[in-house]
Amino acid sequence: MLEIRDLHVKFHSRSREAVSGVSLSIHDGEILGLVGESGSGKSVTAMSVAGLLPRRQCDFSGQILLDGTELLHADRTVLRRVQGKEIGVVFQEPMSSMDPLMKVGEQVEEVLRIHTGLDRQARREQVLSALTAVELPDPAGICERYPHELSGGMLQRAMIAAAIVIRPRLLLLDEPTTALDVTIQAQILELLKKLNRESGISMLFISHNLHVVRKLCTRVAVMQRGAMVEEGETNQVFFHPQKPYTKQLIAAIPTRRRKEETP
Repeated sequence: MLEIRDLHVKFHSRSREAVSGVSLSIHDGEILGLVGESGSGKSVTAMSVAGLLPRRQCDFSGQILLDGTELLHADRTVLRRVQGKEIGVVFQEPMSSMDPLMKVGEQVEEVLRIHTGLDRQARREQVLSALTAVELPDPAGICERYPHELSGGMLQRAMIAAAIVIRPRLLLLDEPTTALDVTIQAQILELLKKLNRESGISMLFISHNLHVVRKLCTRVAVMQRGAMVEEGETNQVFFHPQKPYTKQLIAAIPTRRRKEETP
């Protein structure tokens, strides 16, 4: 489905590559976790896939193929057809990603206005269906509210609804639960599992938290300083890590015993 081949990205303002020779694939219906510390190149990799790379500010090479269509060097016309329709994106901070002056329903509907010929009533029905799918109460009421009127968890669900309303093939999730408390975080993870199970949407889930990735993903890739250092089935990587950096990430996961020993 998605194949990244030898991706290199170097921003003009930095001395080293942000992404250095990354190769990665995502299969149909798969949830792949991409983990690593801040600055490891996870988000830049996702930006490259989504067509959001600021091309004038960096040098880049390699290939990104979505069902055989090359995206990394594609012109804006091709990218506009793919963005939102084939690839949906959910960011870490929904409050800064949504327009505070637009009602939530209008923002969820926007991709339908761009990519479909549906009339207003049909778009409204699809928006309500998406809000229902992410288990938001009173979808019609949510449509009429502004982002600041929703809690963090509700707003993140609305962001996911906006990303899936047109039923994309691939969902890119960049630290989507980091800003949420543990209870809401667990609910969002269960929601993503349900969406994947019922709709077959493939997902790239980006996180610095291997514990969260283990709960959601069947396969995981580990990045360090722009390079891919380890990849495999989640349980294999989690219980039998091969690389020192992966072992350090796992050792840093808080456990009940470590919490009790912390002064």
